[in-house]
Amino acid sequence: MESFPSLTVSQRDQLSVEQQVFNIYKSFYNMPPSSQSFMLELQRENHVEFLTKGLKQLGPSFCVLDANRPWICYWILHSIALMDEFLDPELEDNTIDFLSRCQDPNGGYGGGPGQMPHLATTYAAVNSLVTLGGDQALSSINREKLYTFLRQMKDPSGGFRMHDGGEIDVRACYTAISVASLLNILDDNLVQNVGNYILSCQTYEGGIAGEPGSEAHGGYTFCGLAAMILINEVDRLDLSSLIDWVVFRQGVEGGFQGRTNKLVDGCYSFWQGGVFALLKRLHATKGEQPVLLGDEEDNGAQSPQTDGEVSGAESLQTVAALDVAGGEGLNEKLSQGGSHSASVVCDQHDTSCRVNVDNIDNSSSMRQAKMKPLFNSLALQQYILLCSQELDGGLRDKPGKSRDHYHTCYCLSGLSVCQHSWSEDEDSPPLPSAVLGPYSNLLEPIHPLYNVVLDRYQEAHEFFTRS
Repeated sequence: MESFPSLTVSQRDQLSVEQQVFNIYKSFYNMPPSSQSFMLELQRENHVEFLTKGLKQLGPSFCVLDANRPWICYWILHSIALMDEFLDPELEDNTIDFLSRCQDPNGGYGGGPGQMPHLATTYAAVNSLVTLGGDQALSSINREKLYTFLRQMKDPSGGFRMHDGGEIDVRACYTAISVASLLNILDDNLVQNVGNYILSCQTYEGGIAGEPGSEAHGGYTFCGLAAMILINEVDRLDLSSLIDWVVFRQGVEGGFQGRTNKLVDGCYSFWQGGVFALLKRLHATKGEQPVLLGDEEDNGAQSPQTDGEVSGAESLQTVAALDVAGGEGLNEKLSQGGSHSASVVCDQHDTSCRVNVDNIDNSSSMRQAKMKPLFNSLALQQYILLCSQELDGGLRDKPGKSRDHYHTCYCLSGLSVCQHSWSEDEDSPPLPSAVLGPYSNLLEPIHPLYNVVLDRYQEAHEFFTRS
């Protein structure tokens, strides 16, 4: 790479990533069609092998994640479920047994057997068990004790602490509210003043920070928005500025960055992409168009108008027009920032615009939603498949990084969001033109509030409504 002595470290890193990514795109564009088809294929068997191996045994280097073992279960189980695969019965039983041993006698789940309960690992454990499904997994959750744990983590500020004496942040609010909602134990005591705390974390940029006074961040924006929907206070957020912030996080690489002036990262395919899925459900529930879009050809949102498969060459129309050989052209493109524009029509303080969370939780996933995606779904799929996917299994942050279970989970979650983003009816599969590469790439739809596969959510919803 040529030297840019006048640039900052961040600018040099950005240019380096752009050149790596666009070299991949340029090579892909020059491949014969048969090779392009292979490169765009989701390597399901290799991913399942990589994931299943990780669930059975991990090497010594994973000791640093000893306090995150339920998370490893969730990342792996959810990834496998997205590909509509299942564990063998013995491995499933072993997983349920392990998670049961992570459950604290006084409620909540720790990072491993005997570890103190923590809201993050409680969320991961509950989502894992919901993903496994069935009476054995779902009935293993002690909801009464878990509710007590959630009450203990509640802070007078309205937020939640991650653990006894731990930090208070938006992540804690989301994990607590998500678990309570999923298990049907959410009540006014848990909801009280949560909205006030999250509202205090929305920044001047429009995104949501982890705590008041911090920087807007993709993960916290998803958590804050999802929590506000779950407690039926989403209308209190400045959705117009939130949308403005999140649409500009999709970069020239096709993927998302987590914060302003940060590098693209495959995990934000979900953390940022999931925000758009939530906004789509909001539109479906309110029954009106909440967002005004710029011209379709201007904002880069390519509409799947036909039933034909999207070819590699077609998906790279924008990339082919870029000056992929040098940094100057990329800098110019980056500085333009695209021409996304969005504004909220619904008055933020009009109570008639309030969202019925019951509809978003359950029935809105079955409603028609004709709102167009606010992001370029094909460009994001292109980034995931060509830059994040490792052909021998697993997905990664970006070129040059190693595969891992975390990025595999959230890249695949984002890929599902992309594929289903144009669907007008959740009961109907997406058109082939909405799925980049072969239609066999199609993943299971998720419930965007919890990031669990939709049919697993529905099973859990019925189970915990009965019990």
